[in-house]
Amino acid sequence: MSEIKLVSVGVLKKGDTLIIDGAPCKITDTATSRPGKHGHAKVNLMAVGILDGKKRQMVLPGHDKVEVPIIEKKTAQILSIAGTTANAMDLETYETFDMEIPEELKAEVKEGKEVLYWTIMGGRVIKQVK
Repeated sequence: MSEIKLVSVGVLKKGDTLIIDGAPCKITDTATSRPGKHGHAKVNLMAVGILDGKKRQMVLPGHDKVEVPIIEKKTAQILSIAGTTANAMDLETYETFDMEIPEELKAEVKEGKEVLYWTIMGGRVIKQVK
């Protein structure tokens, strides 16, 4: 199963995900400049890394293709918490693994709670507490 697919830059919008410099990012803003006399429309993408939170920018012709990560959305139960890391068990496969707890969810993530998490390019991110 491939972890990425190719999508035309022109169809991407705010909130979509794409890969910039090998990192999965969520688009925070897009701007399309009108084509010049002989040129193509340029698309300016501003994005924030999903796994690292870094801001990235990309400018491409509107007909170019970009890589988009395939996100798997799954449910897990929190088994234990050590500092900023939660040990969780997938509720389908019963696999256990560690995930970093996002800053905005630290108060909600507790042992025994179920969380929705995303698997993106081999990384796992807690997205919400059920």
